[in-house]
Amino acid sequence: MQTNQVNTEVKAIINRPALRLVSTKNLEREEWLNIRKKGIGSSDAAAAVGLNPYKSQLELWMEKTGRDAELPQLDPSDDTSPAFWGTILEPIVASHYTNKTGNRVRRINAVLQHPDPELSWMLANIDREVIGVEDVQILECKTAGINGSRLWKEGVPEYVQLQVMHQLAVTGKQAADVAVLLGGQHLEIYRIERDETMIAQLIELERQFWNYVETDTPPPADGSASADTALRCLFPQDQGETVDFSVDEELTLAYETLKQVRDTISEQEKHESALKQKIQQAMGDASRAMFASGAVTWKKAKDSITFDTASLLRDMPHLKEQYQALRKGSRRFLIS
Repeated sequence: MQTNQVNTEVKAIINRPALRLVSTKNLEREEWLNIRKKGIGSSDAAAAVGLNPYKSQLELWMEKTGRDAELPQLDPSDDTSPAFWGTILEPIVASHYTNKTGNRVRRINAVLQHPDPELSWMLANIDREVIGVEDVQILECKTAGINGSRLWKEGVPEYVQLQVMHQLAVTGKQAADVAVLLGGQHLEIYRIERDETMIAQLIELERQFWNYVETDTPPPADGSASADTALRCLFPQDQGETVDFSVDEELTLAYETLKQVRDTISEQEKHESALKQKIQQAMGDASRAMFASGAVTWKKAKDSITFDTASLLRDMPHLKEQYQALRKGSRRFLIS
């Protein structure tokens, strides 16, 4: 009887529509960013569980806890940014999705919130709502350039799947279409169905991350470039103190393993150089060498003209003081 009651309550929550936390129609960007800090949004889902190739848990934690002032900030007007073109092309992708499928879509213009009070930290922004059809309810619009397109070779990348599953969890909907414009000229459409097992696992992992935020506890760094940037921003300055980890078994093991890994990398780099030089010596002045499994090229780059700063300062030394700029120092990690 108790099990049936629990199942009934779960179904009631799933079928309950998402709450409209705030309208985004006339919302300033700064206000929107502050609202995002109140929970985990759908675009945060993969990073929250450690599966975003571009953002680590540590960087996301810094954003959610207000420690992101020193992190590189996205400029919404930077037309060299993939995010800029993603925003510009979103309505075009949505329009071509309608042309290709016949499914009508509309904007929601709201930050949505999970209806379960225990999961109120689960937020979502939906690109478009699909209307008038029964088999799909959400449209997620994506763009991928030349480099980003490689992530779509096997279908929808994992981090996008998690984003969409998060949306389905928040809204209680059953399916979403992902429309992606590849290379600016090829539109692909993928269907993602609601998966209760995956949603349960996602919620549990997101809950663990949100606990890091609520307890102000940084998650472990994961070795990514994002985590490296986060650590440099989190601890930009050393205080000249010495800490003793000699009795800490876990950190001592990490130190010893790090030394071994660096020795191995050094040996592999020397080996790589020797193999490369062997082939170069055999090629002589040839431009290309063929092998049974591939090829290598060894070509001279075109000459280019550069600015001779050293000569300028030698001839006009007074310019050095006139045009000085401060370059901030960064902490160096050395092993002894």
